Amino acid sequence: MRYVVYLPLLFPLLAAVLARPLGERLPPRLATWLLSLGALVLAAASTTVLALLSITGLIRIPLLARLAHGHWSAQAAQHHDPASFSVALLSGALLAAAAGAAARMLWRRVRTLAASAAEAACMPGRDQLVVVDDPAAEAYAVPGLPGRIVVSTGMLDALDPIEREVLLAHERAHLRHHHHLFVALAQLAAAANPLLRPLAGAVTYTVERWADESAASCIGNRRQVAQTVGKAALAAQRTRARTRLREAPWAAAALGILGRLVPSGPGPVPRRVAALLAPPLRRRPLPLAVIVGLLLATGLCAAEAVHDLEALLELVKHAASRG
Repeated sequence: MRYVVYLPLLFPLLAAVLARPLGERLPPRLATWLLSLGALVLAAASTTVLALLSITGLIRIPLLARLAHGHWSAQAAQHHDPASFSVALLSGALLAAAAGAAARMLWRRVRTLAASAAEAACMPGRDQLVVVDDPAAEAYAVPGLPGRIVVSTGMLDALDPIEREVLLAHERAHLRHHHHLFVALAQLAAAANPLLRPLAGAVTYTVERWADESAASCIGNRRQVAQTVGKAALAAQRTRARTRLREAPWAAAALGILGRLVPSGPGPVPRRVAALLAPPLRRRPLPLAVIVGLLLATGLCAAEAVHDLEALLELVKHAASRG
């Protein structure tokens, strides 16, 4: 197999460097779609390449060739494939690790979303908004059928009526656009390829920016949304919110105005406030072309690697028939 096969294993490094700049220079909705899709494409391509390299190692094993009744020549595979057997073994180990990590992450995300749906269904009342009597300033959206918006009395006391409208518009955007699915898919890609973790982190930021911009469109005042985001974060810090949520099995699926509700803490609130105080972002051709070009190159390299393996398999089958 030619050396182009290794490029999909290197492209995630480039994507990791570009993740944050792309997330900040493109409109958040577009950035979320591109980064999530990019993470999936890069993870799929790198996993495919590891599988292809693993196959080149398997067809070199004489015992497997004999068990297959001589359908291919192990000697011909060793002679014609430029990839070393050690590379094939390493690829097989990495493939097994990637598959195991992705399977664990998928199972964990499915359980989390199921717990989230159950929690949303068990919340009192039929309204989308659920107010809990808690002095800690909390506000988050719980995905489900239907999704719920949970706001504590502590958060309501910290905001004025207009700021409460901003908060609710932000949380409704999370539910309406299914932001938890973008985050889950990016995390699944990062589990399969740890080099893609910066992309998953960028998606958690862009979904918050997407909800911020949606709230700004509803309210018609970007400065008001920026003020609400900052004020809610300060209120949560003062009241030490989210301690209880860390223990909840569904908390990882919840999204709130303060960022991801996970033990790592609040999202990058200052960057979001600065973005809201600046003019709305427009589509920039260069960043868009960069990520689209990277994804196209990844797909082409993976397709070329598949073609090379097919050619190698035909060659070793032909050598076996001649022998």
